[in-house]
Amino acid sequence: MSSLAAVVRMIESLNERVGRTVAWLALAMVLNTFLVAVLRYGFSLGWIWLQELYVWMHGTIFMVAAGYTLLHDGHVRVDILYRAGSVRARAWVNLIGTALFLMPTLALLAWVTWPYVLLSWQRLETSREAGGMPGLFLWKTTMLAFVVLLTLQGLALVFRSIMVLRGDKRWAPLPPGRAEEGRR
Repeated sequence: MSSLAAVVRMIESLNERVGRTVAWLALAMVLNTFLVAVLRYGFSLGWIWLQELYVWMHGTIFMVAAGYTLLHDGHVRVDILYRAGSVRARAWVNLIGTALFLMPTLALLAWVTWPYVLLSWQRLETSREAGGMPGLFLWKTTMLAFVVLLTLQGLALVFRSIMVLRGDKRWAPLPPGRAEEGRR
């Protein structure tokens, strides 16, 4: 059981660090958007790459922070059974939901996304817009980061559920509404 706990801690630590790092992109995105607006409306200046930059930052935040969001129970949940359920019932819902819905969806996304991103890398794809951002292939790679980080966090959720079902309540998910209190 201690090896499962170590894996959970490692995965959750990774997603916590990634999420906190990517959160700084939100500030950069706001500043970039402000700069674009001031330059465009105040000085009649504009560059396509500067406008694309905040779109790319926005997409990166969503894609790369998905594992962090799952770690903190921030994804939308159909709360019919979960809220009123016992610790064991919540562990079962997490285990079954992750195994039947999350993991197959992520496998499908990986299967569809891999050739798309690989082709982009082979072409060293850039923006289609004249004066747009170079390195579109790097941005498209965030789709694979999404799959990897969310898969890892899904595995952590499965391992947590297994530990709870084996009787170790310390790994139980926090009750709904208390997820913001954080993890161990």
